[in-house]
Amino acid sequence: MLRHYLIAGISLASYVFAHSAHSDLDLTTRFFPVCAQIEDETSSATSVFYPGDILGRYAADISHWASSSTQFAECSVRPGTAEDVAKILQIVGSTRKPFAVKGGGHASNPGFSSTNGIQISMKPFAEVTYDAESQTVVIGAGLIWDDVYAALAPYGVSVVGGRVTGVGVAGFILGGGYSWLTNQHGLTIDTVLAFELVKPNGDIVNVTEASDPNLFFGLKGGMNNFGIVTRFTLKTFPQGQVWAGSITYTFDRIPSVTAATAKFSSTVTDPKAVIITTYNFLLGQPGILQLIFYDGPEPPTGIFDDFLAIPHLTNDVSTRDFTSFVKGLPANATYGQRGIFQSVSLTEYTTTLLDAVYNETVFWGSRLSLLSGSFISYGVEPFLPTLFSHGSDSAYPPSREKGLSPFNIYFAWTSSLSDDEFHEAARQSAAQIKAVAMAEGQDISDVAIYPNYAIYDTPLEGLYGSNVPTLQALKASIDPTNVMGLAGGFRL
Repeated sequence: MLRHYLIAGISLASYVFAHSAHSDLDLTTRFFPVCAQIEDETSSATSVFYPGDILGRYAADISHWASSSTQFAECSVRPGTAEDVAKILQIVGSTRKPFAVKGGGHASNPGFSSTNGIQISMKPFAEVTYDAESQTVVIGAGLIWDDVYAALAPYGVSVVGGRVTGVGVAGFILGGGYSWLTNQHGLTIDTVLAFELVKPNGDIVNVTEASDPNLFFGLKGGMNNFGIVTRFTLKTFPQGQVWAGSITYTFDRIPSVTAATAKFSSTVTDPKAVIITTYNFLLGQPGILQLIFYDGPEPPTGIFDDFLAIPHLTNDVSTRDFTSFVKGLPANATYGQRGIFQSVSLTEYTTTLLDAVYNETVFWGSRLSLLSGSFISYGVEPFLPTLFSHGSDSAYPPSREKGLSPFNIYFAWTSSLSDDEFHEAARQSAAQIKAVAMAEGQDISDVAIYPNYAIYDTPLEGLYGSNVPTLQALKASIDPTNVMGLAGGFRL
């Protein structure tokens, strides 16, 4: 494979090494036959790019937020229509060529939206069509949430979407979707009305609860197992100004922030009020980045008072529009570094548990910093126990009997030689937090982990519980030749 790329780079350097469909380069056909077939059999709306593209389109298509999720594909493809997506799936299926589908490129798991085969970029699917009468919006699978929020802002509405800048809509929705608005409206999948899906056999269908309840169930949290989704139809909700922003605290204030977080988690019931408390180890020191959100121009007295009373390093909490809040969050501070997520699902955040989180932050921060670790972060994300009551049965969560708050572990580093150590550290740290929570009496031994936070080797039962046999049977009926098995992800 290495020789394949070297030959291509040398032999084709004299050509314009990126071109639209139906160009006829013999060398392309020789070295990249499946790419050439895609060019030949798709419409002029679809483009194919190769390594060496001087305009950077190939590089943009394979690039990911976490560099550890980037692989060098034989070519990248930007399909322009659902029909061309269908043709591409038929080609990779018949040739058994590995492929990947990238929406926003925010996947942290290596190989989940990247490949050494055919990289499909959904970038052309950038539609945002709002219908005021039905209070719905159709959005394309190539968008990031920043674009969706900005497009809807003039109408005074928004959707249940991503919480930080740069997150793609497709993977976020198909994995479930925890949002700033989840306490009010549920997960993002609870607000989806339709999926435009290209099935592995090339059929293009509009999947709704009425048209195909089993497939609709599977797409809600079942990720990329049933084909390629090109468009989503979502409910919209009125959206005015929010009172929101971030506060940073130095290490000496951590006990006070821990107490405020535990109190908020156990006492605040206003569904418009949300926090994320992140315990971070950065530049040799622990500290906290506190995210505060209230869905209104000003919160009621008392909800956030404990946080505001703690002396801080920085504070940009203010009344602002929703889009500027999301775009202003520092989620891209580690863009381009290597990274991994892991998670634990919790029913509450107590002071004892948060103290354990702080201990993990210091323990792993001090050790992983020696292995090129640049950012060791633990995200405490309390939600109301009623969060799952807003939706109906779905692949994830497998049970809606009790609410689960995701706890996110995120490690960033720079050296590929340390990948295994960081992955194992994330697993061990998650196991420690889970053990502390269970010792306190939390009944979480077999609860599902949020798929978008789960590390790549999480067993299917850890994501979908008792839904696994149902989902596997659905997958077999939709994709009997296992075309989607040629792509990365949690495979059913």
